[in-house]
Amino acid sequence: MYANEKLETASRDRIRSIQEEKLQALLDQVARSNRFYQEKWQKAGVNPRDIRTLDDLRRLPFTTKSELSQNQKDYPLFGTDLTYPLERYIRFHQTSGTTGQPLRWIDTPESWDWFVSAWSYIFTAGGVGPGDRIYFAFSFGPFIGFWAAVEGARLVSALVLPGGGLDSIQRLNAIQDNEATVLLCTPTYALRLAEAGREKGIDTARSTIRTTIHAGEPGASIPATRRRIEEAWGARCLDHAGATEVGAHSFECQENGGGLHIIETEFIAEVLDPQTQEPVKPGERGELVITNLGRIASPVIRYRTGDLVEPNWERCVCGRTF
Repeated sequence: MYANEKLETASRDRIRSIQEEKLQALLDQVARSNRFYQEKWQKAGVNPRDIRTLDDLRRLPFTTKSELSQNQKDYPLFGTDLTYPLERYIRFHQTSGTTGQPLRWIDTPESWDWFVSAWSYIFTAGGVGPGDRIYFAFSFGPFIGFWAAVEGARLVSALVLPGGGLDSIQRLNAIQDNEATVLLCTPTYALRLAEAGREKGIDTARSTIRTTIHAGEPGASIPATRRRIEEAWGARCLDHAGATEVGAHSFECQENGGGLHIIETEFIAEVLDPQTQEPVKPGERGELVITNLGRIASPVIRYRTGDLVEPNWERCVCGRTF
């Protein structure tokens, strides 16, 4: 299943053309009214209007989480990475704070719709669509991923089963009673739910769940953890990757065996040697540097994620060129 087959199977030249067109639109708007990047680029001596191609992009300085955090300390509450007046923003979320002070992130209706749209790729690649019932086993706090996933379920015409405010046994009962077909939660909580089921004589491997999709932690891409989840639920385990300040940028198809596809029509991904900042070759390990193309209200441009990945630009057996 594809969210947009024409885009997901496009040629590399076509993908590059789309990225460069969106990059120019992003930089033109940000250069006019985003104080954070105006000051950053001026200090670096770079004119964003000279950035027209993906090769030119490397002339811009990196963005780091530490500088975004410092910017919010210097300019509370939300810092200066805001392209529009504050009254246009309607959604608030924040990071977990596991690596320091939590980042607050706000979105306009347009940038929030863009974030949500990524979930249509995540769900369809996992075979989720009309007739599915997605059980969301989380508390609906300020973490962004599950909020976007709930709204993204509407885009694929799946039924949302919210599990906020319930304990593990109540959630297991709700999964059973409503014949949920998809479970969405952190990897560790999928294992905890199965453990709670065993304690109460509930065999989650015999439930109606056929697919589990995970967010918030990297465990679902670790082979040993993936096997434990699949054995515990008798279901296919799929991962996705994203960040509060970046967006949901990658998804796993049903054929890829642990690799993730980046949504390249909405993100530019660079994989760079952490020491030299030079691009790595296919199969070599490097740091993922992301530019999001549609979150104009609060963008991150050349953002160092700290994630180490191995790029592969070959067409996947699923047919995707992302």
